[in-house]
Amino acid sequence: MCGLCGEIHFDGAPASAARLERMTDALAPRGPNGAGIVTRGPVGLGHRRLKIIDLSEKAAQPFVDTGLGLTIAFNGCIYNYEELRRELQAKGHVFASTGDTEVILKAWAEWGPAAVPKLHGMFAFAIHDRESGRVTLVRDRFGIKPLYLAETGKTLRFASTLPALLAAGDVDTDIDPVALHHYMSWHAVVPAPRTILKGVRKLPAATIRVIEPDGRSTDEIYWKPVFERSAEDLTRSGEEWRDMVLESLRTSVDRRMVADVPVGVLLSGGVDSSMIVGLLAEAGQKGLTTFSIGFEEANGEKGDEFVYSDLIAKHYGTSHNKIFIQSSEMMENLPKAIAAMSEPMVSYDNIGFFLLSREVSKHIKVVQSGQGADEVFGGYHWYPPMSGSTNPVADYAGAFFDRTHEQMATHLQPHVMANRDESLAFVEAHFAQAGADDPVDKALRLDTNVMLVDDPVKRVDNMTMAWGLEARVPFLDHELVELAGRIPAKFKLDQGGKGVLKEAARKVVPADVIDRPKGYFPVPALKYIQGPYLEMVRDTLTNEKARSRGLFKQDYLDALFANPTEHITKLRGSELWQVALLETWLQAQGV
Repeated sequence: MCGLCGEIHFDGAPASAARLERMTDALAPRGPNGAGIVTRGPVGLGHRRLKIIDLSEKAAQPFVDTGLGLTIAFNGCIYNYEELRRELQAKGHVFASTGDTEVILKAWAEWGPAAVPKLHGMFAFAIHDRESGRVTLVRDRFGIKPLYLAETGKTLRFASTLPALLAAGDVDTDIDPVALHHYMSWHAVVPAPRTILKGVRKLPAATIRVIEPDGRSTDEIYWKPVFERSAEDLTRSGEEWRDMVLESLRTSVDRRMVADVPVGVLLSGGVDSSMIVGLLAEAGQKGLTTFSIGFEEANGEKGDEFVYSDLIAKHYGTSHNKIFIQSSEMMENLPKAIAAMSEPMVSYDNIGFFLLSREVSKHIKVVQSGQGADEVFGGYHWYPPMSGSTNPVADYAGAFFDRTHEQMATHLQPHVMANRDESLAFVEAHFAQAGADDPVDKALRLDTNVMLVDDPVKRVDNMTMAWGLEARVPFLDHELVELAGRIPAKFKLDQGGKGVLKEAARKVVPADVIDRPKGYFPVPALKYIQGPYLEMVRDTLTNEKARSRGLFKQDYLDALFANPTEHITKLRGSELWQVALLETWLQAQGV
């Protein structure tokens, strides 16, 4: 929920209320229920509010505690805030509000950085200490809530979205060749701290950054997923792991019902979202509202999975909403969805989540969603080939990467082509880290730390918050992820992937949903680019702005235009859509 921004001057100049206002205005869709700006000398904080917990103005932000000398701007939700509140009250703290924002502030006053690991939830926040002048920036364990930064000279600005930083001005908008290499290799994933723009960086997940008044800063990584097992873990049966996963997921889903407004579920009909519905029904939730979306078929490929979502909705008697999107409506809304991205994201899910969120936001403000289960429990097709691999780096890249470094050199113009294979080097360095010996675990750790943060999680945040809708992801409860890390890979890879999770699901949802072929969010028109979609992307990639930027070689573009369906990546993506999406995003941001 919400959006935050801030400005810090390291030369003593006062923070600019005008720039803060421009940033908060750009964040308005994330927080349609209120706005605030607080400046104190060289530091200023801004906030846009989506009211989910403590709907009164007592919880308005930026939240200032004059007694403690602390000011906070916070985006997210702390699921265990009531428990922490009681603990802090026992230590003598007095609260002026009943929400989670003030709990973070009092916890910081009581424990300092040690407060952060106590937080269960999704969050990004900035705290300004009046006495020391320090500003601390914090991001949750999985980067569910974003935080972008732009430093120019003696000034640092930060915001929940990249477009908000652009609204403030003074940003270097040249293309970062290393980030572009990642984008073109790794299905649009650009690992933190980079973004596609040289002048914008992002705070890595699970990071506490303390910024001194003179601009010096220190980072502390307060959490990492661990793939190490005790002797007892290695002897556990599949049934034991199944029961432990089910119990942990029950807790996670229950935690994410904390709200002073109703909570619904985005129901795709797959195992993950179906389990969320099943567990909520099992816990006695009444009047549960669920939502599914579908698109027109293209090239003979079906564009919805309503048969499965209908099955779950009927089984549990939910108030189900099916949203079918005509091709003309999708085309009309594509530019809006792309403009809502903080970074270019190539997955077809984006337009689906954008339009789904538009409709859901007409009914409720909070939903639970099934993202993260495939990365945490081994559901993707590139995990089985990693089992027993003697060259994990090459096998991972061979299954995942959209193109090799050598192929990329024939696609990109020399001035934006990285000097070395940056993406392969990144994977190699990550796999070499201690703490994951099994090749499958190496891939799962990389995907949990990097791909998950900068693809599915970012996609859901951007598209839901574009409509003031908060999405909660129970499969990314850190205790559940820690448990999953201890489970031997063979139990995850069983049954074609997510074996242990499917076994847990059998105790909750109908088998027809579990034993179906693996689905994904189908948007056929963007995979098989034809007719008006082809004309749209051709115009984008050949207009004056695209030609002056000159990212792609003309013979490569000509080959894509001639036959888009011949250029499909390993992950079922369109190369033409990938390059067009990047250029469209840049133009949408005024770059």
